[in-house]
Amino acid sequence: MTAPKKLFIKTYGCQMNVYDSERMAEALGGQGYIETQNADDADMILLNTCHIREKAAEKVYSELGRFKGLKAENPDLKIGVAGCVAQAEGEEIMRRQPLVDLVVGPQSYHRLPEMEARTRTGEKALDTDFPEEDKFEKLKSWPKAARGPTAFLTVQEGCDKFCAFCVVPYTRGAEVSRPADRILTEARDLVERGVREITLLGQNVNAYHGAGPGGDLTLAQLIWELDKIDGLARIRFTTSHPNDMADDLIEAHGTCSKLMPYLHLPVQSGSDHILKRMNRSHTADSYLRLIERIRTARPDILLSGDFIVGFPEETEADFQATLDLIEEVGYGYAYSFKYSTRPGTPAAERPQVEEDVKSDRLQRLQALITHQQRAVQDSMIDKEISVLFEKPGRQEGQMGGKSEYLHAVHVANAKVNVGDIRKVRVIGSGTNSLSGKLV
Repeated sequence: MTAPKKLFIKTYGCQMNVYDSERMAEALGGQGYIETQNADDADMILLNTCHIREKAAEKVYSELGRFKGLKAENPDLKIGVAGCVAQAEGEEIMRRQPLVDLVVGPQSYHRLPEMEARTRTGEKALDTDFPEEDKFEKLKSWPKAARGPTAFLTVQEGCDKFCAFCVVPYTRGAEVSRPADRILTEARDLVERGVREITLLGQNVNAYHGAGPGGDLTLAQLIWELDKIDGLARIRFTTSHPNDMADDLIEAHGTCSKLMPYLHLPVQSGSDHILKRMNRSHTADSYLRLIERIRTARPDILLSGDFIVGFPEETEADFQATLDLIEEVGYGYAYSFKYSTRPGTPAAERPQVEEDVKSDRLQRLQALITHQQRAVQDSMIDKEISVLFEKPGRQEGQMGGKSEYLHAVHVANAKVNVGDIRKVRVIGSGTNSLSGKLV
């Protein structure tokens, strides 16, 4: 009997990449691969990359450089680069790092089995096309991995917004929504394998307009179809654009019991001047009015956001407007970054803010966000929350899970099983997590 080959995947970036890595592992599972957590004993190493963060490509090249020794020890080792850096860099990756055997973009990874077979004959394999065939249809025949109680499910890819700082439209392509019946089939399959919570993914997920039996469905209509699946207890979605928070989606937050009271709604800046330069197509006031409507529909909803500090031409007054917006909203979570240039994007060619100014502003913004996050967590003490238990904790008898608000929750002496959803009374608030006891 032939021993299985070992596959090591390192995933960078967003949940979309996590989903893609799972699908790539399933694709190569059909070629006899099993996953390993150790690159040293792998027969194939695959880096699933992200192009959003600063110096993303250089970090990939640095990582590849660390594999030179492994390749020297095992000439049969295959090394691949996938994802958005692969899409953006293409042949340049193979030119700079000859040890790379294959490069595959995020729209072509369903072709991985054929590409892997070509590398076994000594050929280099490169595919960064935007193919006409539906990669998700190809996924259906692949072996299915065992699942935990939570799962990501991609429903939409690409973005048409062309924010001045973002490479996604260039690496992921135009907005494309999957047909509703295919999403529902995949969701039912996940539930049959033990999944209790599904997070719907898209670069601009609330722009979803997938084909349904009577015409295109909105994201809210898709959520209501998912609501009908027995055994599916929780639904989430990410990432959203303020301009696509339609009335029916806001209403669903108030009326669909399976849609969790958590919303990630990036704003990026509180300055109208900077928002216009970012090509965000909304204002600070329209964003705040939208938040009011969402909280009217679901008063207990927890909000998170994204912020970029030091965007080209940002003044101290512009930055203060961002702090003012954060103060007014009161976020439970937020993700904040210093602006970094992306070649080929409009903002890259503009006058840049000095690095020390960016660092100072980021520190001040993060201090405010940390204060708000801790205040939200502290306000949960003595309240009852619903926890989906996902895995054993670090201590004996402890179990960990997620609340409906996406807080990490640890419960001691919890006689529960993975996948159980139980009421928990919050008894403590720590760094980025809550502690509680079963009710």
